[in-house]
Amino acid sequence: MTVLKTSLRNFFAHKGRMALSAVAVLLSVAFVSGTLVFTDTMNTTFDKLFASTASDVTVSPKSAAGDDANPQNGRPESLPASLVERIRKVEGVKDAQGSVASTSVTVVDAKNKNVGPTGGAPTIAVNWTPNELRSVEIASGHEPRGPTEVVVDGATAEKHGLKLGDELRTIAATGDFTAKIAGIVDFKVTNPGATVVYFDTATAQRELLGKEGLFTQISVDAKPGVADDALKADIAAALGGGYKLQTAAEAADAGREDVAGFLDVMKYAMLGFAGIAFLVGIFLIVNTFSMLVAQRTREIGLMRAIGSSRKQVNRSVLVEALLLGLVGSVAGVAAGVGLAVGLMKLMSSMGMELSTRDLTVAWTTPAVGLALGIVVTVLAAYIPARRAGKVSPMAALRDAGTPADGKAGRVRGVLGIVLTGAGAAALVAAARAAEAGPGSLWLGLGVVLTLLGFVVVGPLLAGVVVRALGVVVLRIFGPVGRMAERNALRNPRRTGATAAALMIGLALVAGLSVVGSSMVASATEELDRSVGADFIVQSGTGQPIVPQAQAAVAKAPGLDHVTAYKWVDAKVTDPHGQVSTADLAATDPTYVKDLRRETTAGTLTEAYGEGAMSVGSDYATEHRVKVGDVLTVAFKGGDTAKLKVAAITADTGQVDKGAMYTSIATVTRHLPADRVPNSLLVLASAKDGQETQAYQALKDALAPYPQYKVSNQADYKEELQNQVGQLLNIVYGLLALAIVVAVLGVVNTLALSVVERTREIGLMRAIGLSRRQLRRMIRLESVVIALFGALLGLGLGMGWGTAAQKLLALEGLGVLEIPWPTIVTVFIGSAFVGLFAALVPAFRAGRMNVLNAIASE
Repeated sequence: MTVLKTSLRNFFAHKGRMALSAVAVLLSVAFVSGTLVFTDTMNTTFDKLFASTASDVTVSPKSAAGDDANPQNGRPESLPASLVERIRKVEGVKDAQGSVASTSVTVVDAKNKNVGPTGGAPTIAVNWTPNELRSVEIASGHEPRGPTEVVVDGATAEKHGLKLGDELRTIAATGDFTAKIAGIVDFKVTNPGATVVYFDTATAQRELLGKEGLFTQISVDAKPGVADDALKADIAAALGGGYKLQTAAEAADAGREDVAGFLDVMKYAMLGFAGIAFLVGIFLIVNTFSMLVAQRTREIGLMRAIGSSRKQVNRSVLVEALLLGLVGSVAGVAAGVGLAVGLMKLMSSMGMELSTRDLTVAWTTPAVGLALGIVVTVLAAYIPARRAGKVSPMAALRDAGTPADGKAGRVRGVLGIVLTGAGAAALVAAARAAEAGPGSLWLGLGVVLTLLGFVVVGPLLAGVVVRALGVVVLRIFGPVGRMAERNALRNPRRTGATAAALMIGLALVAGLSVVGSSMVASATEELDRSVGADFIVQSGTGQPIVPQAQAAVAKAPGLDHVTAYKWVDAKVTDPHGQVSTADLAATDPTYVKDLRRETTAGTLTEAYGEGAMSVGSDYATEHRVKVGDVLTVAFKGGDTAKLKVAAITADTGQVDKGAMYTSIATVTRHLPADRVPNSLLVLASAKDGQETQAYQALKDALAPYPQYKVSNQADYKEELQNQVGQLLNIVYGLLALAIVVAVLGVVNTLALSVVERTREIGLMRAIGLSRRQLRRMIRLESVVIALFGALLGLGLGMGWGTAAQKLLALEGLGVLEIPWPTIVTVFIGSAFVGLFAALVPAFRAGRMNVLNAIASE
């Protein structure tokens, strides 16, 4: 009880000094809790949606799984409508309804503006059946009653200002058709952002599937008392094989599995950044308790002198850490719920609608948040607590502060050098790796070891680097600058720990910047070297190009040639009987002009001859295939062909790496007309001297199809740079949390340092140091600590980025580019971070009463 009372007294006596450490715990726990609440809410949203739309049993084509749900020919796999009546006759069936659904559509308004999402959620066109009333209700108008009527969901109508009577044009693989809005529906559960349009059944069959009498799915309702599994078994027995049957639970599980990958990536990425923030927070907490223990040396010595044991002193400090962790974690869990709501609003602005009605706070969220915050805080305070327990009773007779352990410093230096050297060796091994798998392991090991090494050796480096920075930055400020330098050097361990917190965030920023810049530079070089086409036409969402849009491209004036590029599903059997899934690209013969592929054997133009194809060098090596060998190619949905290998392409670079080529004519001979995939992209080259006119002509030709974009090579490079830049900006935004915690660490270190030097500051003021000079001294001390951390972080990050780029060179990203403008900007920005961090401590120091400061203990 005495330990608890002492801990509580000390905690509340130093609550101001604990505040920033509590904020660091709060931010880290909030990020973890917010991530868990956000992902749980998304799971709840999708679970409700799947539960509201799933029938007791659904019947769909057996092949309509995975990517086949959105096939490249734009026509979903279908079932004959006659199956509906067969299923209705099965015992236990209450009703069966045929459904038509396609996501291979684009819907535009009267101004030719796409009313569907441009990323993430799809645009879905379906037929209206009574089953739709399970998930939606008609808010205005009525259901579609003919080929000229369409119903749209309310969120889309509100977002794009649509109302009853407005005309919408639907672009499908079978052609374009228009209809007027006859009704608007609202979802009974949250629609996560999809645009949904409804047509009458005959129109949906004709316009989406190409003819009437077909469905993409049959929804079956069971009679009361009939179990879903039993009904599924009875239907399977009645229909025989060739169909995929799912109960409501199985359909919901399949839906969850479809979105699980996306949700898991978001969840673990955000938790990873929260972990980084926790790591940075550890330095702040260690520094805080180390300085508090040092400032209370005489107090602890007196406690030891009157009978307190080492264990009691140790426990007293740990109880203070427990209280800090508890307060910070409780506030962090509450802030995490607010963060989750903010993330939901952000996702809604990006097209993924989430409602606070589905906000889900599972019991595990506060449990995990509290456990993490408390455990991390107590562990971080363990070393300072042990140091407090070692204070002897004789310390009561000395001034505050504990002398440095010279032997421990030497051991620390040796250990840091060994870790750094081992990490550097691992990074070199990663850079020289011959295969990506082992190289990645070396890279990960190198990052961890060099990070630990720099953290451990930081105090040793502080003496060297801070002096060098002092010559460049501080000496120009005269005596004030020299005092700032000596203050930073006074306790190298503290300076090293404070700088290390900032170092971690900046190292990641620098490393990712190097990788991102190298990716852009490598891709740009490869485009310049290998792409001969003037223009690329494709969808930003990867949607295949509908035939009418491709025909418009072909008619554009000023073009020398147009090349279609299709992707074909096939199984390839090599001459030795080994079967593998093929990356088979079917193109026009002009593709050899549009993409300059290097061959290791044969001639690529011959691969476009009758009964011919090419393979990649990796496949040829692995399967012992050479020019002249015959491969057996089984086309999915078509027949089997014997194709001779006419060329082997070098699998270098990123464009079409590993692709096998054959002509579109070959594919059309072995696939039914309705199974030939649409083009994934179209390449075009202008006639000499007509590049500008052809570029505009292509844009004009595709104006009715806003889902496709025309890019020349300059546009394509800019888009690539923007995509990488956007990804890096998201990462930098997440890393900002760690940098904010690091800044709090600098603030806390300076604030506690000012308290520690109260008497010294009073003496300096007494002998003539002005308030302005005092504030400048503290600001300069903060700047030099921030620059020290920036130098370590940027240097470390560039080493990581360089090793990562060398490893990525195995995948074709062979250009190393250091983004010096970013590096320099971050370094200069670190000085401003130091200035900002020193504002409050410098202000408080300047307001000290001189006599009171001199009289303080």
